[in-house]
Amino acid sequence: MDLERFASDAISKKPGFQKFISRIKRKRIPHLDDVFHSLHEEVFEEVDCLTCANCCKTTSPIFIGADIDRISRFLKIKPSAFTEQYLKIDNEGDYVLKSSPCAFLGADNYCSIYEARPRACREYPHTNRKKMHQILDLTMRNTQVCPAVLQIVERLEKVI
Repeated sequence: MDLERFASDAISKKPGFQKFISRIKRKRIPHLDDVFHSLHEEVFEEVDCLTCANCCKTTSPIFIGADIDRISRFLKIKPSAFTEQYLKIDNEGDYVLKSSPCAFLGADNYCSIYEARPRACREYPHTNRKKMHQILDLTMRNTQVCPAVLQIVERLEKVI
């Protein structure tokens, strides 16, 4: 995966995508979930996250209490030790990683806590969720992080 080319493409396409997303938000398309889910399946037939892992390299998921407890059990450390070692509170009051790339990302792009990973990681990039119209702003932001989301939105423009 050429992440430099992706970053350049994502930046150049951002203004057009923003207009497109705004238009979709105004239209309130009733079958939007179905279209997103179909495109999600189509794109992820072609995209292998292990060749990229840009999400793990550049952003942090939000860690909720259940995530902290589950990962701490997996690592066999106390939740307070996990929080102290790996997390900080961001300006919105959420627990996030202290640093990027993720401390649990290996050189091979595999996650060392995959079985216990945070809910936000399990659900990323959120393009197969229900009520997509409610998270279109998040989808727009994710076009700047995830090459698959960029492709999904590109294809969405062609069908809507």
